[in-house]
Amino acid sequence: MSEPTRRPNLVLIMVDQWRADALGCAGHSVVETPHLDTLAAGGTRFRQAYTACPSCIAARAGLLTGMTPAHHGYVGYQDAIVWEYEQTLPRTLGQAGYQTQCVGKMHTHPQRNRVGFDEVQLHDGYLHYGRRGGLDYGRFDDYLPWLRERTQMAYADYVDTGMGCNGYAVQPWTRDPMLHPTAWVTTQSIDFLRRRDPTQPFFLMASYHRPHPPLDPPQSYLDRYLSKPLPPLPVGDWVEHELDLCRGLDSPVPSDPAQVDLARRAYYAQCTFIDHQINRLFMALSEDDVLADTAIAFVSDHGDLLYDHRLIAKAQPFAGSAGVPLIMQLPRDRWSARTGGQVSDAVVELRDLYPTFCDLAGAPIPDTVDGHSLLPILAGGDAPVREWLHGEHTGGRWSNHWLTDGREKYVWYSQTGRELLFELDSDPTECHNLSERQPLRLARWRERLIAELADRSEGFVADGALRVGQRQPAALPYAGRGWRAQM
Repeated sequence: MSEPTRRPNLVLIMVDQWRADALGCAGHSVVETPHLDTLAAGGTRFRQAYTACPSCIAARAGLLTGMTPAHHGYVGYQDAIVWEYEQTLPRTLGQAGYQTQCVGKMHTHPQRNRVGFDEVQLHDGYLHYGRRGGLDYGRFDDYLPWLRERTQMAYADYVDTGMGCNGYAVQPWTRDPMLHPTAWVTTQSIDFLRRRDPTQPFFLMASYHRPHPPLDPPQSYLDRYLSKPLPPLPVGDWVEHELDLCRGLDSPVPSDPAQVDLARRAYYAQCTFIDHQINRLFMALSEDDVLADTAIAFVSDHGDLLYDHRLIAKAQPFAGSAGVPLIMQLPRDRWSARTGGQVSDAVVELRDLYPTFCDLAGAPIPDTVDGHSLLPILAGGDAPVREWLHGEHTGGRWSNHWLTDGREKYVWYSQTGRELLFELDSDPTECHNLSERQPLRLARWRERLIAELADRSEGFVADGALRVGQRQPAALPYAGRGWRAQM
């Protein structure tokens, strides 16, 4: 490919359940992420990045289609719906001449569905619905056959630590750290660089399952956190519930203070292990002499509440769950150094990565995409992306809708009618509910949500007011195909 027409390579590093605040460059007092901090120093970190539907499948649908939850159809967590989206990010980039590869977690259905990637090397973690029926899970997971070959154990598994896939008990990894799924994603990503077609630009998605449980970092990484003082857990003045301990026999949620403390340390240890593994990929890009001509993005599908406000996991509107880390660095050989070290307060969402990568690749943005390109910000501009963001997630009494402009956040629980209002600049951990003290501001946000939901088929709005108690499935009828499939 000649120099004048050469297009940048694209690397998307996606992690699962990584909190937005768990970065050294974000000012965290404990977590160590030196390599991601360096990436941020050479690029742009987005302080107000979110996932509009904070659980694995819905978040990935938003990223890979560029659509809102109401348009891609996932408004909660629902397994086993076939993905048939006409337009996806890897398909668009492939049509534009990119070689496309995903290594690690996809969480699509069926599990070998490539959704437009040329090749997928798969490790989705432990998925209950995929393991049922007695089938060899190696049929759906490339990591397990690799692990069994290297350990010479017919039934070696990544859950041999005894830790469940959604629990907060802790056991360090019992094998060589290079056999850990985190290291495997990096190793296979580096191998792709060896096997790639050098005449084409490439799009590589390195998709890490951790720091999502199981909390099983290598012992040396856990050790570095054992004596560190942890910041206190925030508990909001709006909290009326107790910690939910019921996540199944395989995934306990300990409430004992010592075990809670260890879970938090193990989570941070997972983050540092990933950070170091990501640097292996950076070094391989450098050795392959393509680092300077590669755009790199680091993002998570959602966060982990990690005992904030007596909550764990995701699916909630609060910062620990709906906030995501997002760092992007443009190719160094074609953008001024003045774009390095930026921090943006623009309200951005996972759907914005699709058009951003299209702009970088010189590819057309499909008209199904709801996101906005971040390239003007990455290139040194400061234009706002949107006035506010709407998010949602179903989940029984916890079903919620929320809005934020990055300065305030409004939450409405659709099954109970409860409302929360937070001022994020002065209260970033969302501890102080202003809904009763600020009725005019509350009413303004409520009207905005009414406008967002007025045309929704679930009937959230009636006679110009929010309607409490409307049941909503986790997946709308067109999930997996997109809203245009119903037209």
